[in-house]
Amino acid sequence: MDGIPSAAGPVVRLIEEFHKLPGVGPKSAQRLTYYLLRAPAEEARALAEAILEVKEKITFCSTCQNVTDCDPCLICANPGRDSALICVVEEPLDILALERTRSYNGLYHVLNGVISPMDGVGPEHLKVEELLARLKGGAVQEVILATNPNLEGEATAMYLGRLLRPLGVRVTCLARGLPSGADLEYADDLTLTRALEGRQEMD
Repeated sequence: MDGIPSAAGPVVRLIEEFHKLPGVGPKSAQRLTYYLLRAPAEEARALAEAILEVKEKITFCSTCQNVTDCDPCLICANPGRDSALICVVEEPLDILALERTRSYNGLYHVLNGVISPMDGVGPEHLKVEELLARLKGGAVQEVILATNPNLEGEATAMYLGRLLRPLGVRVTCLARGLPSGADLEYADDLTLTRALEGRQEMD
């Protein structure tokens, strides 16, 4: 990596690996690397083991497509959840944000992305077929489209709305107390709670 010609090979490699992570710039990557150099060996080993454990033990729930270490995941397997209600989100992080509000007791479905023609992502790349399969049988009465309030999120919600309405299920979206262009994972709990409570029918 540029700017660190005197660093040893393993140090340069670790900086480069950290720099590949989203939101980690070159300076942050260097700080993380030199922090680990000064940290006790046990702490560095614990970090390495945690990363390996995530890669080895975490999979996707066959029902909702959320990340999990058991299948079905704990939310899908919970008999106390309202199985007539499915909240569709873009990423697993969005579930964490909505669960923090403690105002939603239904199930989830993770698309694992959004429609983005610029990036070559179409509906066929998302977990749409898996969502449609969950709606067979008529047990689900409402689908909440909780995509992010940006161009890609809105386009995905509109596509899903057109796809789901003919199936006879109620299709709603979050109230737009959410700032335009923001991601759910960064919204505060109160804003998310109000967005859930004020959800509206999809046009």
